[in-house]
Amino acid sequence: MNKEKKKNVSKLKIIPLGGLEQIGMNITAFEYEDSIIVVDCGLAFPEGDMLGIDLVIPDVTYLKENIDRVKGFVITHGHEDHIGALPYVLRDVNVPIYATKLTMGIIESKLKEHEDKIKKCKRKVVKFGQSINLGQFRVEFIKTNHSIVDAAALAIFSPAGVVVHTGDFKVDYTPVYGDSIDLERFATLGKKGVLALLCDSTNAERPGFTPSEKTVGRTFETIFSEHKNTRIVIATFASNVDRVQQIINAAHYYGRKVVVEGRSMVNIIDIAQQLHRISIPENTLIDVESLKKYPAEKTVIITTGSQGESMAALSRMANGTHKKVSIGPNDTVIFSSNPIPGNEKAVTKIINELLLKGADVIFQDAHVSGHACQEEIKLIYSLVQPKYAIPVHGEYKHLMAQAKIAGELGIEKKNTLILRSGDVLEIDEDSAKVTGKVPCQSIYVDGLGVGDVGNSVLRDRQHLSESGVVVATIVVDKEFNYLLSGPEINTRGFVYEKESEELLLEAKKELSRALNNAFDKNVSDWGKLKGIMKDTLADFFWKKNKRRPVIVPIISEV
Repeated sequence: MNKEKKKNVSKLKIIPLGGLEQIGMNITAFEYEDSIIVVDCGLAFPEGDMLGIDLVIPDVTYLKENIDRVKGFVITHGHEDHIGALPYVLRDVNVPIYATKLTMGIIESKLKEHEDKIKKCKRKVVKFGQSINLGQFRVEFIKTNHSIVDAAALAIFSPAGVVVHTGDFKVDYTPVYGDSIDLERFATLGKKGVLALLCDSTNAERPGFTPSEKTVGRTFETIFSEHKNTRIVIATFASNVDRVQQIINAAHYYGRKVVVEGRSMVNIIDIAQQLHRISIPENTLIDVESLKKYPAEKTVIITTGSQGESMAALSRMANGTHKKVSIGPNDTVIFSSNPIPGNEKAVTKIINELLLKGADVIFQDAHVSGHACQEEIKLIYSLVQPKYAIPVHGEYKHLMAQAKIAGELGIEKKNTLILRSGDVLEIDEDSAKVTGKVPCQSIYVDGLGVGDVGNSVLRDRQHLSESGVVVATIVVDKEFNYLLSGPEINTRGFVYEKESEELLLEAKKELSRALNNAFDKNVSDWGKLKGIMKDTLADFFWKKNKRRPVIVPIISEV
């Protein structure tokens, strides 16, 4: 009877729609028969070659096609790479959201900015230890530690088995706010049997343990005691509420007033205060307008811009365009973060600008990671004892580093699964196999446009940025089909026109000959004429200066 019942149990499908092969854009669908739940809905920030792109969000075509089965979004914590795509995705996939208190507060604030484009959806705050029933699934929220308050791991119960998703986590026995990670619950789940573990891989290459967040508090205390005669400016991530709490604690101890600068920082601290997730002593916070009322050495500025973002508050202070704060020799600037891979050059640029202004810059030992290193990952595996290991959250090298850890802990190689975004993994006690693929391209957000800029447009932008543009204009007599005026040639980003008059004059002559030859052959089709214009100028400029500008032909008829 039991064997017969086991045969009737369907397989669980795990479908990562992002968050693999990259840092960011975390989103994973779990599907069992008529039910789909989605863990997280994050964005990624554009890479250097994504010219003009503001954000990158996941492709949720699969969710849209199966919207009647999608029961809700279950969110692990309030970082952009886990919640940032919600305002865009909810326009097409309008389903309930479940999250812990601070996470939901940040989501609410984010959705409010887009309320004219999003229909009202159910939002439920979930407590640690609480479970929610979503179709065939039951999801339990488990207390973890991270660099933001109210981070959760998830135990996902399905008829095929239990899956544990760690979210972003570390093991912090002395957290700044709240309790330590609930290791006991992980152990209990492990004793009862866990089908699969989806574990954070961000720091899987790093040996040892991640230091407690409180170690940074001690570093701040030392820095404050050694810089009593300077103003202190500290750049950190807007969402690192615990870090802000420790800065405020040190500032209050040394009798300093605190300014919070940067819109995202102000918003999150305001939400954290309202939800009692941060404690700020009375009369400690002042607005930026009040800075001049206090001696510089009695103030602290907490700001965004630790990643060298061009429009962030610290960048504007460094380049002298900030309207309220000027950096000088009486400032100590602390970078309380490590550069995200790819941001190193931008951060170095800001540091150099600050040093040129005479500031003392500290960019070492004022940060600890919010992600688990190898020993913490081993601890979670040892407690959960999963049959299958599915590394998540990271580039391929991070996933492979965690796969190696799983192997060292006795998980069979065939049971460690390195997935790619879009893979459909079908899994149960007997087997785990990728059986298909769903649409999974990156969707680009450019201004108000979502998805209207694709790879071909990016290639054109790249081409324009590298080679410039040449605009060739002619006027054609409609009745008798001959060249009435032109060609006129204008360039941008190709050559300096005043110093290239001879080159452009020669180009005009070459184009005139080609067009007159076409008219002599009775060519009147605009498409063909534009093709002749493009080919003639492309060949000419390549022969003359080995460059390939973007050529834009314009034809007017009279």
